[in-house]
Amino acid sequence: MGPVRIAVQIHPQHIDYVGIRDAVVQAEDMGVDVIYNWDHFYPLYGGDPDPNAGKHFECWTMLGAWAEQTERIQFGALVTCNSYRNPELLADMARTVDHISNGRLILGIGSGWFEKDYTEYGYEFGTAVSRLQDLDAAMPRITSRLEQLDPPPTRHIPILIGGGGEKVTLRIVAEHADIWHTFGGIDTITHKSQVLDEWCSKVGRDPSTIERSVGMQPHKLDEADAYAEIGITEFTLGFTGPEIDLSPVKAWLEWRDSVNGA
Repeated sequence: MGPVRIAVQIHPQHIDYVGIRDAVVQAEDMGVDVIYNWDHFYPLYGGDPDPNAGKHFECWTMLGAWAEQTERIQFGALVTCNSYRNPELLADMARTVDHISNGRLILGIGSGWFEKDYTEYGYEFGTAVSRLQDLDAAMPRITSRLEQLDPPPTRHIPILIGGGGEKVTLRIVAEHADIWHTFGGIDTITHKSQVLDEWCSKVGRDPSTIERSVGMQPHKLDEADAYAEIGITEFTLGFTGPEIDLSPVKAWLEWRDSVNGA
């Protein structure tokens, strides 16, 4: 099992961009390992009276800015929606941001789920099954395009896949991901992690080569040891506007350092 890492996800909603930029600076200065945004076109919660109304910014444009703004921290989308960009284009975008950042991008990707994004921006929503089929078909295309680009990426860009579906998603994770991101309680994640191990066996993959990542509420530090015991090594804490307060992250970083023996 690798070292524990602490990630921060900035939900790019209900806030002006200067607030997001300042939060990224603060996260890097604090010693956070990874910073994520998300790939949506509207807020997911917190709007009034419509929960999906309010300020919001686009994902990959922001990642390009983060690549220039930061020096050490890894970063990416948690997660890119496969439906919104041609796979070859996404690979080229990732390669470009990888170069801008001197090799710090994580390519997070998932099948998509937020219907308002699709309908308002003219994408076909389809079904959960069809979106997973599209993701399954896209992954080899992304890999192939990354291998053809000139110049190539600076290194193997880590691929993070989010989701917990046992019949398809975890098989895609076993085939393509370097990081698996999920949510849930200890029992749920223990079970799904075992299913992922089984898929790894079926596809000929060493399960220890896939990092296990979980989304956590910032105030749940008392549960961190239990998740680490089941193999979780990346803990992602979510924060949203209009005021992003990263003060809870300090205790998580102290816990990380104690676990890692830093």
